[in-house]
Amino acid sequence: MTDHVYALILAGGGGTRLWPKSREKTPKQFLKLGAEKTLLRATAERVQKLADWDHIYVITNITQLKDVQRELPEVSKAHIICEPQKRETAMAMAVGSLVIQQRDPDAVIMNFASDHIVQDVEEFVRVMHTAASTAEDPNVMVTVGISPTFAHTGLGYIRIGKELRKTNRLPVFHVDSFTEKPNFATAKAFLATGKYFWNANNYVWSCKSLEAAFLKHAPKIADALDELRKHVGKSSWDQALEKAYDSVESISIDYAISEKADNLVLIPGDFGWNDIGDWKVVYDLGKKDPDGNVILQDNENHNGEIITHEARENLVSVNGRLVALVDIENMIVIDTPEILLIMPKAKSQDVKEIVERLKAEKRKEFL
Repeated sequence: MTDHVYALILAGGGGTRLWPKSREKTPKQFLKLGAEKTLLRATAERVQKLADWDHIYVITNITQLKDVQRELPEVSKAHIICEPQKRETAMAMAVGSLVIQQRDPDAVIMNFASDHIVQDVEEFVRVMHTAASTAEDPNVMVTVGISPTFAHTGLGYIRIGKELRKTNRLPVFHVDSFTEKPNFATAKAFLATGKYFWNANNYVWSCKSLEAAFLKHAPKIADALDELRKHVGKSSWDQALEKAYDSVESISIDYAISEKADNLVLIPGDFGWNDIGDWKVVYDLGKKDPDGNVILQDNENHNGEIITHEARENLVSVNGRLVALVDIENMIVIDTPEILLIMPKAKSQDVKEIVERLKAEKRKEFL
C-alpha cells in the first residue's frame, strides 16, 4: 500500500436492529455479542492490517467520543471526528474525506462500517488492497460488493455491467444500478441472474473523486464542505461543523452519490462478510451448545445463569439473573436490566416495529 491510503471507520450509528441490547447509549458497535472484543475493536484491528494507526480516522457522534477513545486508544484524538448530529452516511463520509484531504490532497480513503464481521481476513486484505490501487485513478470510484448467498431482503443490491479488466486476479465491473432492500421475490430473481451483489457500503475512493462527485450530484453538501474547509484544524471547527450539519439534509451515500455516479466500479469481495443485521444472524454466527442454543452472557458481570429443559435452537442473552427455558424452540430471549424481549427467530427483523412504536410514543428511556 502507498503512503496515500487511509481508512475511515464510521462509528456513529445508534443501532436499533439489535434492540434492546443495542440502544442510543450502547449502539451495537460497542457490544461484544459473545466475542472477546467489541465489533468496533475487531473492525479497527482488521483495518490496521491495511493502514497504520496514524492513517486510521473515526467519525462518530459527539456523545460516543469517550466510548471510541476507550476502545481505540491507538487512534489519536485529532483523528476522531465528532458529528454534532446524525446526518446519515453521505455527510459522514464527506466530512471524513475533507479532514483527511487537508492532510493529504492525494489521499485514497477506504470506508468501513464499525459493526460488520469478516471471517476471512486474508482475503479481505487482498480485496481491499486491490480496491485501493484501483481507486488511485481519480476518475474512478470503487465499491466492494458481497456475493449474495441467499435472498436477503434487508440489504441493498448492486447490479454489475460489463467486466472492464482484472486486477490482482479480481474482476473489476462497471456498476449499472442500485436497488434498495427488495422484497423476497425480487431478491430471489436477482440471485438467479448472477449479476447482483450485496451492498456493504464498503466504498474506496480518492478525496478528489469524491469531491467531484459531490459537486456534480449533491451540490448543497458540496457547498457546505466548501465553507467547512476553511475551518479544518482551527478553533472555529466545532461551530462551523454544527452550521454545516444544520444546512444539509440527512441522506445516505447511496442515494446522494452512488446511484447517480457513472464512474463507479465494483470488485467482488468473498471474505465471509456479515453486517449482523438482526438477532437471527447473531444466532447463526454464535457458538452452539449440544441442543443448538446460543447463550450470550453479559461480558461485564458474568453472573447471569440459564437453565434449559427440552429447549432447542434458541438465542438467549442473560444479564445477571436466572433465565429458564422449558420446551421452546427457535426463539430469541434478550434479557436486560430494563427490557425483556421475546420473539421467534424467524421474526427477528420485526424488532424494528417495536422501536418505531417507542419512538412514536416518545419513550426515549427505552431507545
